[in-house]
Amino acid sequence: MQEEYQPSLIEKSVQEKWQATGAFDVTEDSEKEKYYCLSMFPYPSGRLHMGHVRNYTIGDVISRYQRMKGKNVMQPMGWDAFGLPAENAAMKHGVHPSDWTADNIDYMRHQLKQLGFGYDWKRELATCNDDYYRWEQWFFTRLLEKDLVYKKTAPLNWCPDCNTVLANEQVIDGCCWRCDNEVEKREISQWFMRITNYADELLTSLKELEGWPEQVRTMQQNWIGRSEGVELSFDVEASSESLSVYTTRPDTLMGATYVAVAAEHPLAIRAAENNASIKTFLDECKTMETSEAAMETMEKKGVDSGIKATHPITGDVVPVWIANFVLMHYGTGAVMSVPAHDQRDYEFATKYGLDIKQVITSSNDEINIAERAYTGKGTLINSAEFDGLDFQQAFDAIADALTSKNKGKKKVNYRLRDWGISRQRYWGTPVPIVYCDDCGTVPVPDDQLPIILPKDVSLEGVGSPLARHEAFVNTNCPKCGGDAKRETDTFDTFMESSWYFARYCCADNDQAMLDERVNYWLPVDQYVGGIEHAILHLLYSRFYTKLLRDLGLISCDEPFKNLLTQGMVLKDGTKMSKSKGNTVDPQGLIEKYGADTVRLFTMFAAPPEQSLEWSDSSVEGSFRFLRRVWRQVKEHVDGGLVASYSIDDLSNDEKVLRRQIHETLSKVSDDYGRRLTFNTAIAANMELLNAVSKFKAETNTAKGLRQECLESIVLMLSPITPHVCDELWKALGHDDELVQVAWPTFDASALVLDEVQMVVQVNGKLRGKIMVAIDADKESIEKLALSEENVDKFIDGKPVRKVIIVPKKLVNIVI
Repeated sequence: MQEEYQPSLIEKSVQEKWQATGAFDVTEDSEKEKYYCLSMFPYPSGRLHMGHVRNYTIGDVISRYQRMKGKNVMQPMGWDAFGLPAENAAMKHGVHPSDWTADNIDYMRHQLKQLGFGYDWKRELATCNDDYYRWEQWFFTRLLEKDLVYKKTAPLNWCPDCNTVLANEQVIDGCCWRCDNEVEKREISQWFMRITNYADELLTSLKELEGWPEQVRTMQQNWIGRSEGVELSFDVEASSESLSVYTTRPDTLMGATYVAVAAEHPLAIRAAENNASIKTFLDECKTMETSEAAMETMEKKGVDSGIKATHPITGDVVPVWIANFVLMHYGTGAVMSVPAHDQRDYEFATKYGLDIKQVITSSNDEINIAERAYTGKGTLINSAEFDGLDFQQAFDAIADALTSKNKGKKKVNYRLRDWGISRQRYWGTPVPIVYCDDCGTVPVPDDQLPIILPKDVSLEGVGSPLARHEAFVNTNCPKCGGDAKRETDTFDTFMESSWYFARYCCADNDQAMLDERVNYWLPVDQYVGGIEHAILHLLYSRFYTKLLRDLGLISCDEPFKNLLTQGMVLKDGTKMSKSKGNTVDPQGLIEKYGADTVRLFTMFAAPPEQSLEWSDSSVEGSFRFLRRVWRQVKEHVDGGLVASYSIDDLSNDEKVLRRQIHETLSKVSDDYGRRLTFNTAIAANMELLNAVSKFKAETNTAKGLRQECLESIVLMLSPITPHVCDELWKALGHDDELVQVAWPTFDASALVLDEVQMVVQVNGKLRGKIMVAIDADKESIEKLALSEENVDKFIDGKPVRKVIIVPKKLVNIVI
């Protein structure tokens, strides 16, 4: 055993041993309980950052612990390799995206191996490889057969900087989620997936995800946005048309004084044909920000269309206004406006001098419509036959009245919209569709898949490089053999990341997307990743899982049983980023301190769910702790190993140490297995190391107890610091490989106390401590307390007025 801890000499040899023996390769085993642990796979950007290190260390610690518990553990790794950053980097550096991506994967794979992560590398996949995306193309054609994908022209989010469409979920505060530039609206033909068909199941099955953070479930629930209301129509005057609107407050219908439509609504477009001021307003709306946050705070603007509509119950004529707060892609693109009971409508009506009619009152609230809208529920007034009804009564009665007039009906609505999945970029999966003048839209048949993404493209210019690649575009129709053109859009990269967890289960199958092995491994038992993926990736993965199930490819309903969302890594209070110049390169830390120190620091600095504040001194402290463990084992080994000891021979001090060993084992088992609080597991081992360091007895029994203590520390730390623990395990006299050793079990009998320490106070001040038999009576305790040397000094012969005993805790002597 080396005199000093030298990670550079240990870690490489241990990693080579793992690789040579296939230590983490796994296959299905019906005799064992399976455990699938997965950390969100990285985008191969070039180098790992500390966020990666933290994420993957958490997953590796969990995996190693569960393996020690005897489970059949799968922990795979792969690469989320398509996407715009590779395309931009290729243009910047003059290399092809595939070459740039492959080089980055090679480097990052090397870094992951350096950190000692126990992955089954046989299952490695990269989403940019055609043996992966061919099955995505195949799956798309099956969804097309079932009418779960479709193409339509729609006003969509367009990022002019990225030159591509963005899904609603990819627009954050009016800006592109990638480049942070402002997003605008454009009418574009797009492929969509019918995620709305699954809205109700996606919502109701959230209740089953008890192992997910409540925050994530709430975010998805709000995004899906189920509401119960009434869909009703206002007839357009001098026309056979009607305006369809949806409201969750039909009780306020009698107070509707105008209807507002979106700038993209057909009525608005028609009104602008001969009206320059309306056309100017519509053009202005095309560039406005449409995020929820922006819509809440922006100035409400509008213009009178000149069109009138008829109230569906009263028959009153109400004006139709074009308003910037109505969005065409939400609902029907039209809303009924009740300014007395909606603050947005109130501000708009006040600004433009529109009627305000109160129809709700409440004895519990002070209402002053002259100052602001009353948005609460109450009793109807000024509502003809509906006067006096409460909210639910009015809801039902007005819905029934509309139904009888064939003007409306009750309806459940969702905020969720269908997922736009096509992008006008190059570096992605080609959409497997051919357009033929005679046959129309034709899916590419199975025997022609995959549609390979061509490499000989020019990335310069505007728009998709594929659209300019004649050899790719021009093809023959699979049906008639005539001239045809390929779809030049590629899939949104979330298509790849929405099913990769299933492909890991059978990544070697080149004949099918998935096989029976997927039902052994899924669902993932523990998923680890950032909370920033709460809506996009996690919602799409849940949706994809239900699609795979309904096509008979898997049997589970949900992809991830338990979810851990780790916090960010901060430096100087802000998130690490290259633009801020506050990043820390893990590579330099590995070279200076070793992988185990880096792993230990990331697990000790904060609980997984909380943000981790970077500290150079804490990294150094983690390294010092591992050196202390090394020295303690070295001193023990140099003194000669002892095979075992008899519990009956333990002294009181030795019983105290043994009790601490097994208390620590019990706590750390809970920290790893249930609480996932690795920082407290490390802290408990630090305390145990302090205790054994102070334990100086050199009898054979004492040496045997010290051996047990050090073995326990090595085993408990091994999921976090596997390299050094592998070396220490051998030094402690073991021939078996540490990765094959079972998790130690704690002895409950060791936790039973023979004696208990009690503090002794004199007039409320601590003056001594005594060891008392666990079943000692009050008289014995009092006698021991009074005879304690320091206590006796403070009593100093004065008469004792009273002795107060709190069992197993303290003795207070009053003089």
